Amino acid sequence: MSGVKEAWMALESHWRITPSPARITGDKSYGFMRWTLAPFFRMILRVKIRGIGNVPRSGPTILAANHLSHVDPLVVILASRRKTHYLAKDGHFRNFALASFMRATGQIETNRETGGAEALSSAAVVLHAKRALGIFPEGTRSKREEPPYLLPGKTGIARLAASYPDVPVVPIGLKGTREFMKPSKHKLPRLWRRVEISYGKPVTWWEWLEKRVELADLQALADKEDHEVKSVLSGMYREFTDEFMERIRGQGAP
Repeated sequence: MSGVKEAWMALESHWRITPSPARITGDKSYGFMRWTLAPFFRMILRVKIRGIGNVPRSGPTILAANHLSHVDPLVVILASRRKTHYLAKDGHFRNFALASFMRATGQIETNRETGGAEALSSAAVVLHAKRALGIFPEGTRSKREEPPYLLPGKTGIARLAASYPDVPVVPIGLKGTREFMKPSKHKLPRLWRRVEISYGKPVTWWEWLEKRVELADLQALADKEDHEVKSVLSGMYREFTDEFMERIRGQGAP
């Protein structure tokens, strides 16, 4: 283990995210739909996929995309060829039919009012189980009416990457999903509209840390007060997030 990794692990109590007791559901039903419905939808939809080789075929993975429409999670799931789990707000679990679909596809219920810490713990369940986690770093769907649509990223993506430093984080650029089905305007998807999804080269926290942080600075944090460590880590999370949002923009996110 390099000195940077050793110094980071010495700070584990400050960055570790403990997985919640949430349970991943729908393994059998999700698998069935992936092998039956997914190929059918990929065939009828006008989806152009680039860089699919950048998505690891197995193991814990974070798939991070820009967010333009309600169909974005479905597009990522269909295109990525990975069983991908998203956090879904509890409102999606109040309607029986929608709740059944959410559980059948292994999506994890979260309550926004309980704060970001609980959401991160729920997300950690997926990575701890060595599965693919789908997230939108912007934290919400962009409501901008004109480009650039991409919003500043929330630092949750950095905190997850830091807590699982070996896990590859894949930047994804989505184009055309708003025209495919615009929220509050289109009740049905416009199947003739082209959607593009582009996967960039993944990055791990280790790779980023080795290039961006001096070993001596990281080692010095071990002797700092908790609030000082928290302040420095917050700055690191913001830097990682900002750089990652540029990676998403580089994949064509409008």
